[in-house]
Amino acid sequence: MMKKAVKSTLILSLLVLYVGCSEFRKIQKSDDWKLKYDAALKYYENKDYYRSVILFDQIMPFIRGSAEAELVQFYYAYAHYYQKQYLLASHYFKTFHETYNRSEYAEEAFYMYGYSLYKQSPVYNLEQSSTVEAITALQTFLNRYPQSEYRQEATSIQAELRLKLEKKAYENAKLYYTLGELNSALISLDNFRKDFPDSMLSEEAAYLLIKASYLYAKKSIYSMQKARYYDCIEHYEEFIDNYPESTFLKDVQNYYSDSISQIEKFTEETL
Repeated sequence: MMKKAVKSTLILSLLVLYVGCSEFRKIQKSDDWKLKYDAALKYYENKDYYRSVILFDQIMPFIRGSAEAELVQFYYAYAHYYQKQYLLASHYFKTFHETYNRSEYAEEAFYMYGYSLYKQSPVYNLEQSSTVEAITALQTFLNRYPQSEYRQEATSIQAELRLKLEKKAYENAKLYYTLGELNSALISLDNFRKDFPDSMLSEEAAYLLIKASYLYAKKSIYSMQKARYYDCIEHYEEFIDNYPESTFLKDVQNYYSDSISQIEKFTEETL
């Protein structure tokens, strides 16, 4: 009995699917753009975004400049977004805003342009061009619509994206250090401090800068060691000024003390 019920349900489902496909094909082949327009809106409202996009694509050349075109292009962008085609969605939201910047949907479209780029943004250890683009888009949105209802969310997303860039920059510098490429590590860490002065990772980066500069001095040729130990001391003094209660204090004091000792040896040798 149970098997028969399951079989009947399956047959019914296939029949509904067949009828639905048959109806869609008829609409798709029709020359009546109004029929396609109404059907596309219905598919969209029923969350059948795939079919709605197909019909929107067909009718857009025929409704350009009409009252219907504005809503179609807005839904068209959202239909791509809902299908997780975020890069295409960002493009279509941006295009909508450029075309209909006086529309009641213009503000939302501009926000969704930036938000779609945010959704496209990869994990921190991958290439981050879309992250940078999302930050830029959201900042432009905030400048253009300072009183927007999306302001708080856009600001929060920007902070999340900037943290991702900070983490990638720091991890890149840390990787140079791990691989023993100390000069590259020093350059990357210094750039990190300049690019992200208020980062939550600043203290750890400053600590690693001292450690890397100490090892760089130690491994340098004799004629360069003294100057590089002075660099380590300079980084230490800046660290102490900024983080007097740091958990790295004991370690950095050891690097500082040994750098002083090494410089004293150089001084004694020249006497």
